[in-house]
Amino acid sequence: MTFTVAIIGRPNVGKSTLFNRLVGKKLALVDDQPGVTRDRRAGEAKLGDLNFTIIDTAGLEEGGIETLTGRMRAQTEAAIEDADAIFFVMDARVGVTPEDRHFAALARRAGKPLIVIANKAEGRAGEAGAYDAFALGLGDPVALSAEHGDGLAELYASLLTALPEATALSEDDEDVRERLVLADDEDGSELDPTKPLRIAIVGRPNAGKSTLINRLLGEDRLLVGPEAGVTRDSIGVEYVWRKGEQERALKVFDTAGLRRRARIDDKLEKLAAADALRAVRFAEVVVILLDATIPFEKQDLTITDLAAREGRALVIGVNKWDLIEDKGAKLVELREEAERLLPQVRGAAVVPVSGATGQGVDALIEAAIKAHEIWNRRISTGRLNRWLEGAIDQNPPPAVAGRRIKIRYMTQPKARPPHFVVFGNQLDELPDSYQRYLVNSLRQTFALPGTPIRLTLKQGDNPYAGKKRRR
Repeated sequence: MTFTVAIIGRPNVGKSTLFNRLVGKKLALVDDQPGVTRDRRAGEAKLGDLNFTIIDTAGLEEGGIETLTGRMRAQTEAAIEDADAIFFVMDARVGVTPEDRHFAALARRAGKPLIVIANKAEGRAGEAGAYDAFALGLGDPVALSAEHGDGLAELYASLLTALPEATALSEDDEDVRERLVLADDEDGSELDPTKPLRIAIVGRPNAGKSTLINRLLGEDRLLVGPEAGVTRDSIGVEYVWRKGEQERALKVFDTAGLRRRARIDDKLEKLAAADALRAVRFAEVVVILLDATIPFEKQDLTITDLAAREGRALVIGVNKWDLIEDKGAKLVELREEAERLLPQVRGAAVVPVSGATGQGVDALIEAAIKAHEIWNRRISTGRLNRWLEGAIDQNPPPAVAGRRIKIRYMTQPKARPPHFVVFGNQLDELPDSYQRYLVNSLRQTFALPGTPIRLTLKQGDNPYAGKKRRR
């Protein structure tokens, strides 16, 4: 099924560069000077197995109806009207501007599926601006570099979610199916070791987060004390961790302790909690820091679930380990509890540490680096489908109304966290228990412990839908 997408945004955010990238040709003029594009231009775009019409538009600018800018804006509004979905593009290096906010409201009123693209997101400046796009209130932004082609897998996954019916493959699409199933590309990774690894240390108040970071840094960089709730702001500290020949640049975020919402009545504590949640969203690895003397309280589980829903790689740090007497038995007990209470991140590393003595701090960082590598892992389509065939043979999907659910193939469009798309028939009837079976088998077979796994189901069009049965 074909569909149309309009690219909109203020001038000079890279709309035409994205257009050229998707059509595979330099059809649209591109220059640093703003306002090069004036008329809307349509082209045939290709993204993964999706083929669709893409419309490049002029930059949205204020202006009277009779002016040139006003007429250009009318062309853009016509493109929005014709489109099935909208790519709203902003410049990640500049961040969200008042113009972006104004035209985001216009895009929202259009009532079309909308994907926010933070373009020019390469480099440290672009990365920070990409997070700024959350402020538009239009959903999770796709960090992308149209010039270099980075982030297209995330754009593909967003299109599948935004237009589930239009992007569904038909039963007869044998060419696409064969290419996906038989592809034997190599496993890969989206890991960039040149960028600092962003780690957020989160947990209940007085779990020892600031003390642990001070121990890691080797200095009293953060204020600590016996009182709960000393930390209010989320503080990011850059640091180069070294152990033997290993070396890794880190940016570690200390956060305010998170209590149950019902217990928070102080305005400053509410602001501090919101700041801590932002740190979780910006992090790549979240270390859930437990108090070894009272581990796995309800709030610990809630915080872990939040980090998993945000799609972050997870490590469980058990602090104040110096206060535990029978350390071996306690560690076995904690790991069993983690497996039982946290099935959504089964296999997450449980690392005993002591911020007071420094015990286990290096092991915690090593676990975070390992979790980050797993979080970035990409599995080849060929390996996935060979595994899928065996998984289905071992435990076939159930029948619904006398017809067996048919799973045809699977691919991984993105990592960070690993996101898998399953194609087949009647997948809307696939039980949650069978989806958990697939996720657990994926985790075990491809060694994906401690990272959230996303599973999207896509079913082909029914060729007989809407046709009358002959009597």
